[in-house]
Amino acid sequence: MQPETRSQGLGEALAVWALLAADVVAVLVVYSLVDPSELHNVTRDGLAGGLGRALVQLNFPVAIAAVGVTLLALDRLPRRAWWAGGAALALLAVVAVPGVVDEDDLDAKAANTLPALGVVVAVALTVAAARRAGTSLAPRLPWDAARVVVALVAVVLSLPWLAAELGFYLPGGLGVFRTDEPYREPGEAITASVHLGHHHGFAGTLLLLAGLLLSRAAVQGRRLRHVYRAAVSLLLAYAAVNLLVQDFWHEQVVKRGWTGWDVPSAITPGAKPVWLVTLALAVVVALLLAAERHRAHPEALAVA
Repeated sequence: MQPETRSQGLGEALAVWALLAADVVAVLVVYSLVDPSELHNVTRDGLAGGLGRALVQLNFPVAIAAVGVTLLALDRLPRRAWWAGGAALALLAVVAVPGVVDEDDLDAKAANTLPALGVVVAVALTVAAARRAGTSLAPRLPWDAARVVVALVAVVLSLPWLAAELGFYLPGGLGVFRTDEPYREPGEAITASVHLGHHHGFAGTLLLLAGLLLSRAAVQGRRLRHVYRAAVSLLLAYAAVNLLVQDFWHEQVVKRGWTGWDVPSAITPGAKPVWLVTLALAVVVALLLAAERHRAHPEALAVA
């Protein structure tokens, strides 16, 4: 291995799994206990409802974050691991098939078992890679302080969603956020501005935090390094533009009546301007990550 990766374990990947696992457990509990009428586009209650919604959560956002984790694990494993890794990536990709995760119907479907199975394989690969390479984190990088700032800003903006994810409204919105104030979407019934349960904006926060962690990890294989950087960059751009910014703007700006213009949704890929913005941002992020890596390890310039 190159000096950059010789001492690095799977610490970042394990941290991502811990973050996502905690969220899935929260979804399981809340959707088992809270009446579906207070949640978003689900109809089943009790333990069956909680398990079904947790299964969907393993599709979105977990399966999306699992792509980068799988690539990182494969870099630390023998080449034969690609048989399992390729299968995992194919299963994870099913989440992009239209209808597998439908924002208007978040009850579990049979198709949701496929990306969830990909997540299980990805976890197994991560454990195998951690046993081989260890659990250490990457050494300090030049822009780690910027990562911390971005993460803190994202978490602060996500406080209403974090509370909703745990099954309650942020008390008084802390005097800043709109939370349980009634709001009527065009053609729909009156609901709380921030409904209980999971929000796709919070999925964006989770993906952003996952991307920030994964962006610290170095990959040895030359070709895989570029694929990994592209995947992580797209993950960060997708989280920021499509989820965190869009949902926060809609709930905290549009619902206050400050403007009627909404940030377009780009939950699903498509030939639309918002996806051009997302891809452009991903390119910028990839260039920044490459510059940071070269600044931290100038010797890598010869092989990058």
